Amino acid sequence: MNNFVTLWHEAATTSLGFFWMALWAFVLGYIISSLIQVLVTRKKMQQAMGTDGPRSIALGTFFGFISSSCSFSALASTRAIFNKGAGLAPSLAFMLASTNLVIELGMVIAVFLGWQFVVGEYVGGILLILLTWLLVRITRPRRLEAQARRKMVDGDSDGDGAGKNWKEKLTSKAGWQQIGQTYMMEWQMVWKDVLIGFTIAGIISAMVPQSFFEALFIGSGGENAANPGFLAVLAQTLVGPLAAFFTFIGSMGNIPLAAVLFAQGVSFAGVMAFIFSDLVVLPVLRINASYYGWKMALYILALMLVGIVCAALIMHYSLALLGLLPDFSGQMAMSEREFFKWNYQSVLNIVFLAMTAVLVWFWRQSKKQHAHHHAHHDHDHGGASRTDKVLRVLVVIALVWLIGGVTIPLL
Repeated sequence: MNNFVTLWHEAATTSLGFFWMALWAFVLGYIISSLIQVLVTRKKMQQAMGTDGPRSIALGTFFGFISSSCSFSALASTRAIFNKGAGLAPSLAFMLASTNLVIELGMVIAVFLGWQFVVGEYVGGILLILLTWLLVRITRPRRLEAQARRKMVDGDSDGDGAGKNWKEKLTSKAGWQQIGQTYMMEWQMVWKDVLIGFTIAGIISAMVPQSFFEALFIGSGGENAANPGFLAVLAQTLVGPLAAFFTFIGSMGNIPLAAVLFAQGVSFAGVMAFIFSDLVVLPVLRINASYYGWKMALYILALMLVGIVCAALIMHYSLALLGLLPDFSGQMAMSEREFFKWNYQSVLNIVFLAMTAVLVWFWRQSKKQHAHHHAHHDHDHGGASRTDKVLRVLVVIALVWLIGGVTIPLL
C-alpha cells in the first residue's frame, strides 16, 4: 500500500510538472491564435495562403515556425487560419511547423537526447511538411475540404468591426475585448483534453515499467539492438506513433519519455517517429473532429501517419549512410527531474499568466456588455454528446487523482 501511495504522489507531481513545463507555450499559442482570429481578415489570408502552391506552403511553414507552440495551441491556430481561407496544405504546413520546428523543443531534445535528434527534429520536420504537401496533391480531398469549411461557418468574427483595420482593433478597447473573448473560447474548448492528457502522462511516466516499452518496440533492448535489421526498424517506426497515440503528453513532455525509449534500445527511427507523433494522438484527433468533422480529422490522421513513418525512416537511413547514427549505450538512465525549480520557464510562466489575467479581465468586461450578443459564438459540439459526458466523468476522476496525489504526503 505504501508503495502505491508513493507512486501515486510521483504520478500526480509528474503530471503537474509536465503541465508547468508547457504552460507558457500553451498561453503563447492561444494568444497568437486569438490575435490571428480577430486581426487577420479572411481576404488577407486567402491572398497569402489560399492556394496549395510553393509560396503558400513556405509562408505556412514560416508562420508556423515563428508561432511555435505545443500541439493543442497549434491546432487552435491552424483552425483559425483554415477558417480564414488558407488552403488545406498550407494550413497543415503551419501546424507541422509550429509543433516540430520549435526552438524550445530543440533545446529540450539537445538536453535529453543529443544533437543527432535535434537534426532529426528540424530536417525531419521540413521533410514531413514536404511529404504531407505531396500527399495532399496526390489525394486531392476537395469534397472533404468543402465539408470542413461548411462545418466551420459559425458566426465568423470578420463581421465584428469588419470596417476596422488591425491597427484600429489593436488600439481599441472593443478590439481587446474581442481578443480576450476568443482567448477564453480557445481554452474552454480544450481544457478537458489537456487535463486528462497530462494526468495520463504522469501515470505512465511513474507507473508503467520499462519492460513494457521493450515488449512494445520489437527488437529493442536485445543483443541486436545496436544494429537492428530493416524490418525491426520499420516495426519500431510503426509502433512509435501507436505508443504516442496512447501516451499523449504533447511534444515537450514527450522528450523525456523518448529518452527513456532510446536508453531502452529503441532505434533512431522509432524514437523520431514517437517524437513526431504529437499530432496523431487521441485528444488531437478529438479536437480536430470537433473543428472539421470526423472524416476530415481521420484524413489528416492518415496523412500524418504516412508522413511520419516515411520521414523517420529517411532520417534514420540518411544518418546511417553518413555513419552518424547516435549510440544509445551512452544514454544515462533518466534521473529524477525537478520540475518546479526557478529557471527561465518559471519566469515565462509568470509573464504569460499575467497576460492571461489581462485577457480574462477584457473578457469579463465584454461579457458584461454583450450578455445577449454573442449567442452565436458557441461552437457546435452537438449538445452534450456521449463523448462530452464521458469527458466530464474523466475530468472529475483526473481532478480527484491529482489533488489526492499531491496532498497525500501532507496527511
